[in-house]
Amino acid sequence: MYAQTARVLGRQIAESHARLIYGGASIGLMGEVARAALEAGGEVIGVIPQFLRAREIELASLTELVITPNMHERKDRMHALSDAFVVLPGGLGTLEEVLEAMTWAQLGLHKKPIVFVNVKGFWDPLFATFDRVGSHNFARYGLKELYTVVSRVEDTMPAILNFERQAAE
Repeated sequence: MYAQTARVLGRQIAESHARLIYGGASIGLMGEVARAALEAGGEVIGVIPQFLRAREIELASLTELVITPNMHERKDRMHALSDAFVVLPGGLGTLEEVLEAMTWAQLGLHKKPIVFVNVKGFWDPLFATFDRVGSHNFARYGLKELYTVVSRVEDTMPAILNFERQAAE
């Protein structure tokens, strides 16, 4: 189910003539998104630190591969190249990256859309944690203002485009 969601997202990104910026690996959901985007004729840029090249098995057919010396520079480069952040179900790396993007948005360092694809309620416990953080006054304002949630992957690109239209107004 998650892999299918990732493949649909990859196709949608390519069909929207958007460029995919991702971690560069051939494994996991990010590999599924990248392969689907490439198969649909999309542009895919992978950003991978040197030490992960063997461990995560970089995707060979990328439009471009950026190799960084470490994880910090990887995230900085991905952030600089990206116009939006899409969050599929994932693990600690996914959480770490989205929390950083949300923190930077809260600090006013970017105004890029952050869209959670909440497949079968996968992220519901995280959203409950965000609510708890807010209700205990550990956030200056509502965290819900920092992100958008879609339950269907097909709603991801429209959510990004809607966010960009609202930001322009």
